[in-house]
Amino acid sequence: MRILVTDGMDKNAIYMLKQKGHEVIEKFYELEQLNTEIKNVDAVVIRSATKIRKQTIDSALETGRLKVIIRGGVGIDNIDHEYAQSHGIMVRNTPNASSVAVAELALAHMFAVTRFIAVSKVTMLEGKWNKNEYNGFELSGKTLGLIGFGRIAIELAKRAHALGMKVLYHNQSGEKKEFKEYRYATLEELLAESDYVSLHIPGNPEKTPYIDSKKIAMMKEGVYLINTSRGAVIDETALIEGLESGKVRGAGLDVYQEEPTKNMALISHERVSVTPHIGASTLEAQNKIGEEIVNIIESMEA
Repeated sequence: MRILVTDGMDKNAIYMLKQKGHEVIEKFYELEQLNTEIKNVDAVVIRSATKIRKQTIDSALETGRLKVIIRGGVGIDNIDHEYAQSHGIMVRNTPNASSVAVAELALAHMFAVTRFIAVSKVTMLEGKWNKNEYNGFELSGKTLGLIGFGRIAIELAKRAHALGMKVLYHNQSGEKKEFKEYRYATLEELLAESDYVSLHIPGNPEKTPYIDSKKIAMMKEGVYLINTSRGAVIDETALIEGLESGKVRGAGLDVYQEEPTKNMALISHERVSVTPHIGASTLEAQNKIGEEIVNIIESMEA
């Protein structure tokens, strides 16, 4: 197979694909050139930087060569997957590979924003010693509300429970999972009771953000908001308003409505911990993602 890898992939996985006789092209293309190059490959492997929309899929259909689009990661919202599959192009992702990495980053943001870890470095570099200003909280005994309860949220729930946190979860579908340690809650209950709200739902830039000013108003006073899912699920203007009013005590963000983000008012806020969409950026996760991609390619050959 001729495989286009647009956003990078684990070197071991690329080596394995080449050893199996596949041709691997590692190159990022802007939209116009991608629409040309995709006509001449059997598979395309992307991460979050590349978007494959209807226009690109139509280009691939001109030759009919493209068999599969593989998203190295969980979310497939950067692919018009229903349109692709309706025209015979498979869409696959790697849902198991990065769950631990993203869950650990969400937890890291909870610590960072609660204990002033992010802002402390900034102020110390400015020569300040704000020892008496940074009185934080312990996670133990607090309530974590998880909106969305898939693989990543479950991994985060395990770690939060081990730290002595009470865990609530809500699925938009209403599905209840069989966990005695965690309690299903309505969205209203979760927002009202949670000290921390962590988002684990898909985003759609074309739709209204899931977390808006109305939902923030429903949250507990002084809530911490964590987002490692998709930037489109939070209205950033509403979040800043919540931070300024004190309704939101702090936020930990790995994803943004626009990436790379230009929202300096948000990322420079002293009560916001930020990272540049690195949820799956661990050596272990990238190795696992690569292995899953190789397995997907192998399954197509079988």
